[in-house]
Amino acid sequence: MRSPRLATVAAALLALEGVALTVVALIELVGLGAGEAASLPTAIALIVLTLIGAAALFAFALGTRRGRTWARSGGVVLQVLAVALALASLTVQPVLWAFVLGVGLPGIIGFLLLIASARSESVG
Repeated sequence: MRSPRLATVAAALLALEGVALTVVALIELVGLGAGEAASLPTAIALIVLTLIGAAALFAFALGTRRGRTWARSGGVVLQVLAVALALASLTVQPVLWAFVLGVGLPGIIGFLLLIASARSESVG
């Protein structure tokens, strides 16, 4: 069964977020190699956890594209976490608007796409 257009767009957004997290992990890895880490074990743990998050986003993207409900559910959870992170970053002074918008807007859009995709599949 081919998934509807909304699921395809939601899956593409999840995959792009996975790519973004992978890039963040690579940047941290380069920083680690340059000796910029204050604590080596903490830096390694952060890189590993970031890569696990990226792998989860890629899995959710694939599952969403295939119409799997578990993937949409996981995607929704990560989108809510992204929005919460963006809102929490508003307390940092000065406010880093590029971060707030770069994390928050895709989170909101992804959330809405995943919910709309689930609704359209349940109606159709």
